[in-house]
Amino acid sequence: MDIEGHKAVVREFDELGNGIGDLDRLDELCTPDMVNHALAPGMPSGLEGTRQFLRRARRDIHPARWLETSVVAEGDLVVQFGRRELYWPGGPFRGVDLTAGTVARDVAFAYRLRGGRICERWAVRDDLTMIQQLRA
Repeated sequence: MDIEGHKAVVREFDELGNGIGDLDRLDELCTPDMVNHALAPGMPSGLEGTRQFLRRARRDIHPARWLETSVVAEGDLVVQFGRRELYWPGGPFRGVDLTAGTVARDVAFAYRLRGGRICERWAVRDDLTMIQQLRA
């Protein structure tokens, strides 16, 4: 698969994170042994943990969206960076109790693909900005 094909896979995966699309597509977009380095401690690893995260995020009710984004790809790597808006339903986050609300923060997602499917995923988020925006 070429670079544009890799970007298309990441775009479709990203739509799932934005609350658009069918979660059953994860099996086509990701390898069965996918490693998701961005999952919280205690979550199942890989594809099942990713599926659970997307269900728990309730993007169907609280969609997320890019305010601005750039996607760069080379070889089997795709990086997506930009400013992302999402709704936080309230509650603890990294040991801090946060009020509910909408936040905007910088985010970078990195993906490694194998055979045209995502086999690894990383997330680097500006969590401090989120905490500052929502701290009670």
